[in-house]
Amino acid sequence: MSSLPPCGLYRTRRALGTAIPEGRLVYFHNHGDPGPGLYLPSSWSVNRAHWHTHGTPLPDPQWAEHLEPLVAEGLYRVQAPFTCCEKRCQTFEEEQLVQLGYNGMAEPILFLPEWTSTGLSFPTQGTIVDRERLTQLVPLKVAEADEPSADRSFIH
Repeated sequence: MSSLPPCGLYRTRRALGTAIPEGRLVYFHNHGDPGPGLYLPSSWSVNRAHWHTHGTPLPDPQWAEHLEPLVAEGLYRVQAPFTCCEKRCQTFEEEQLVQLGYNGMAEPILFLPEWTSTGLSFPTQGTIVDRERLTQLVPLKVAEADEPSADRSFIH
């Protein structure tokens, strides 16, 4: 029996029946009932994928070899300047704050958060970047909450 990869974001390198096409963004859950499976995105909020509650079980553990691991969604710091692609449409500067997300085809998208009069704002449009350029990103540690707390004070 092969060992399963960790739970997380992946791109499918092969279709899983008719339910999961090749080249799609999926969340792989390596345990649970009825067993390891793939979950497609159901929606996006603040540039992060939300997942369907019902997944597609793997036919066997070896099928997991067809999953390409992806860099986690989240906030990152640019460690060295780079451009989005060979066309050089967008340059990301050293020490810049970026948010990494994905579209349904598992293409990485970088969003540029901005300070506004009400705090940090996350745009709904970003720039698709070549996957290999993500090596220039350093993840930031950011506390997460299920829901915003009404008793939090914000710095303006």
